[in-house]
Amino acid sequence: MTAMLSIGDLARATGVKPTTIRWYEQEGWLPPAARTEGGHRAYGPAHLRRLGFIRHARELGFQSAAIRALLDLASHPEADCSQAHDLATAQIRDIDDRLRRLSALRAELERMATSCAGGVVGECRVIETLADFGHGHCGDPEHGAMPRA
Repeated sequence: MTAMLSIGDLARATGVKPTTIRWYEQEGWLPPAARTEGGHRAYGPAHLRRLGFIRHARELGFQSAAIRALLDLASHPEADCSQAHDLATAQIRDIDDRLRRLSALRAELERMATSCAGGVVGECRVIETLADFGHGHCGDPEHGAMPRA
């Protein structure tokens, strides 16, 4: 029999905080842990593998709903994997969108910094550009929109 892990041991083995492990268990992402005679949680190899799966999905940027769907798929090895493919390609599109926004933000910051020659704050191009939030240079469609009250 494989040794059971305490929540602290599981946290150290996966890099996931104990409070997050408890939350995953509460939300049904992890099956309930066995309990020791003293009432402490005791996790096995299946918990370790599943928590590693969740952590890796998080590192890849998957949102909660996608992780739930992927966990469900993982528990049905005979099922068609087209949904997993769809979730992965949707994540790729999301990353591409974020990269485009980041690239536009970088270009705007570079434009601001390049146009700032130093001097006094009252004539600072960085400060002036930041104050002009409706300029439309950043390439983000929401940028420049007036905040809703």
